[in-house]
This record gives sequence, C-alpha cells and structure tokens, in this order.
Amino acid sequence: MDESPFRFQLQYEDNIAVLELDHGKANEMGVAQIAAWEALIEDLRGSELRALVTTSRRVSSRGTPIFIAGANVTERSGWTNAQVAAHVQRQREMLAALRRLPLFHVAVVNGVALGWGTEFLLTCDYRVAARAATFGLPETGLGIIPGAGGSAELWSVVGVNQALRLGMTGEVIRAEEARRIGLIEELVETPEEGVERAVALAKLVARRSPTAVAAFKAAVLGAVGRSAEDRQALEARAYKLCLESGEAAIGRENFAAITHGGDAPWGFRRELLDEV
Repeated sequence: MDESPFRFQLQYEDNIAVLELDHGKANEMGVAQIAAWEALIEDLRGSELRALVTTSRRVSSRGTPIFIAGANVTERSGWTNAQVAAHVQRQREMLAALRRLPLFHVAVVNGVALGWGTEFLLTCDYRVAARAATFGLPETGLGIIPGAGGSAELWSVVGVNQALRLGMTGEVIRAEEARRIGLIEELVETPEEGVERAVALAKLVARRSPTAVAAFKAAVLGAVGRSAEDRQALEARAYKLCLESGEAAIGRENFAAITHGGDAPWGFRRELLDEV
C-alpha cells in the first residue's frame, strides 16, 4: 500500500479531483491524516478545480467495505487531556475549512462510516451512499461526545431529535434510514454507480462559472443563522462579485451557446472573502 495518508487521483480534463481514501487499518483519521487534509485543503483552495469527489474502495480482512471507520483513538494513548482537546480542536478547524472550500464536494459512501466518518459527511455539499453503507456515532459509549461536528452541526442536517437519537443511543443505521432522515441525499446500488453519479454532478458544476459557483456556495453557507437583512445583503454582495468579475458579462455574451449545451470561456475563480 502507498505510504501516503491517502491516495489522491486528479482528473485534469474535467477540473475534477477524485480522492480515494486508503490508509491505516480502517481509514481511521489520526494526526498524519489530519495534517495531510490540511495540506490538501490549501492546495485545493489555490487550484482551479471545480469539484471534489471523496470515496473509498477499502475492504477489511473480513470483507467489510469501509469509508471511514472513525478517529484513531489508539494513537492517543498516554496523551494528556489538554493534548486530546487540542487535537480535536484541530479536527474541527480542518473540517470547517473543508466545508468552506469554493468548490462542489460530493462524498460517495460504501461501508462503515462511524464517528468521524459520519461527521466528515457534514462537510460535504452532497452525499451519495451505496446500500452497504452504515452510519453511527458511538462516542458517548466511550465517555466522550462526537467532537468534530456531530454535536454542533448534525442537528442542522437531520433535525434535533434524529441527532439526539444517533448521538445518545449510538445506534448504527443503514443507508436507507440515513436517506430517510436526510443524512444522505441519494441511495445507489453499488459504489461504482455512486462514483459515476458523483462525477456526473461534478461535471455539471465544472461547466459553470467558477466565480458564480463559489459565490453561490458562500452566500448559502453564510446565510445560516443570520437575519433576513444580513442574508439579503450577503446575496447582493455575491451577485455584485459576479458582475464585477466579468462573469455575468461572459454569460450574457455566450447565452445562446450555453442554452444549447455549449461552454463559455469563464475566467479564473474569484471568492467572496469578507463577511457582511
């Protein structure tokens, strides 16, 4: 197996990155993987990539498919409480940065997505799962809470009561139930079908204005928890960016070609950086 924390395959022709997780015994997330993600996030932010697809073909020795089995708790043996708290805070910051990337991020889940694996999904813009996928938050049975988004953010995706159910009981749910409660958006029969679907969505994004796509994502995420006045102001700033960047003019000039399935000569991505 490759010694890197995970394999990263880039599809240059479509400005789409496919990240295939393959590390440790069960794709567990530890110090090395967090550092690798931090570096990758910086690379992706500075690139012209339009979409990221994260998946895994990992299978355990018993034949169980694995997405992310959880955090690497065993490496924390001998750590002080302060060291553990600092490490978990680093996880939160890394996942928050991943969530804000100005590109479309799709997860394709096959097999076990427990603890950190379920929390990771909260950073994604869209989630597809094969029928073999399972999800759960076992942390309270280990004397801790889901500390990388499971307590703070899961409720906003599945609702308060479903979040309490998952976090307080540790119940493991299958893909059908995950879709019912909104943890995933689409259910497919096989992981191959899931990747095909994710790449198809990514290709749609890749044909659009990178500035408009990034501005839309920033406006949607930035609107959460704000007043109606602030939401509208943020939308207005995002729209202004599309105008000032020249992307709106490119869209107008190529309207006929775009509406007939053609492409437009979009410029480089510009981002909506400051807040209202």
